[in-house]
Amino acid sequence: MTHQVTVCRSCPAGQAGLAQQLTDALGDLPYDIALTDCMSGCTRASTVAFRAPGKTAYLFGDLTSSDLPDLVTFATLYLAAPDGTFADARPLGALRTKAIARIPGR
Repeated sequence: MTHQVTVCRSCPAGQAGLAQQLTDALGDLPYDIALTDCMSGCTRASTVAFRAPGKTAYLFGDLTSSDLPDLVTFATLYLAAPDGTFADARPLGALRTKAIARIPGR
């Protein structure tokens, strides 16, 4: 199963190298990290999306490099969640309040 992280390159964090910071922070976790042009999260820039086939997808906004530890925690938990959902969001730290969308998987 391919797990993907998409970083908005138009957002301030995307322009400041968030994709590379995520690549470095995620280390050996099996994620494909990509940049894309505007993800239409401009009112809550900077945005990052996580998705995988058959799993709930997530779009987060208002991100900075200080969110890297919470993004790594999310990425680790997301890999382990068969359908991409979580019984308890508290381990996600500030990401709980930075979710823009949660899109059900198929």
